[in-house]
Amino acid sequence: MLRLIARRLAGGLSALFAVATLTFVLLNFSASNVARGVLGESATPAQVAAKEAELGLDRPLAERYLAWLGGAIRGDFGVSWFTGQPVTTSIVGRLPTTLSVVVCTILVAAVLAVAVGVTAAARRGWVDRLLQIVAVGGAAVPQFLVAVLLVSLLAVQARIFPATGYHPITDGVGAWALSITLPVAALAFGAMASTAQQVRGATIDELSRDYVRTLRSRGLGSTEILLRHALRSAAPSALTVLSLQFIAMLGGAVIIEQIFALPGIGFLALSSTTQGDMPVLMGVVVYVVIMVVIVNLLVDVAVGWLNPKARAS
Repeated sequence: MLRLIARRLAGGLSALFAVATLTFVLLNFSASNVARGVLGESATPAQVAAKEAELGLDRPLAERYLAWLGGAIRGDFGVSWFTGQPVTTSIVGRLPTTLSVVVCTILVAAVLAVAVGVTAAARRGWVDRLLQIVAVGGAAVPQFLVAVLLVSLLAVQARIFPATGYHPITDGVGAWALSITLPVAALAFGAMASTAQQVRGATIDELSRDYVRTLRSRGLGSTEILLRHALRSAAPSALTVLSLQFIAMLGGAVIIEQIFALPGIGFLALSSTTQGDMPVLMGVVVYVVIMVVIVNLLVDVAVGWLNPKARAS
């Protein structure tokens, strides 16, 4: 298991370095008139040139990259070109909002997907057909459309949940839960549908294997076989899908946080992209990749625990 973790960490760090390097190069090549954007259109050419020198934009690309990399290794991503606030402070302040939504979405999607997928695999019939319809709908309907529908029905008309805004958990668990319910529901719909489809297919495959017939011949009940044996063997496939869903949710959070006015990483990334605030964008990219690496590592460890054969692969 330790060798598996070491291999995955090495691969994750390599991916982090590659993504950060490519992002830095692309942002610097695509950036134009950043200094004028910071100062405004009324700035004189001399003021623009002075601002470019202050931001280091007059230095060669390699020199700027090495300076940024040295700071990033120490955890210092610089300061925002527009607000002057340290990048790390901006991201850490918004990270709990995004993680609250994404982690709760993963948990809700996982529980519902296992329940629906296993039920569809065991009973088939109308439950299975209904799952197919929901899976197609979850893949076809955009998340923002689900979010708008939920806001219209449950926030504007029924007034059960707040339409916008976020309350940290320090304001009370009830207020926090109410503020993230609709965003979580909007993200969880598609994730639950696709994961349930994967659980259903993997469970059906496991139920058709020889060891299941052997267990039945020994007198084990269908429920015990399904939950203790077939589901455990089918779990790695579901975990892999959930890890991919986590990555998709980080991208979907950009839209969801805009709709629900949530002060999260997605909101920060979009505003920084609009302004061309490169230090903040680079910090967001690094933090997001780190989260993806950690989640993939946890999934690999869980898969290795459930299926020892995966440790050697």
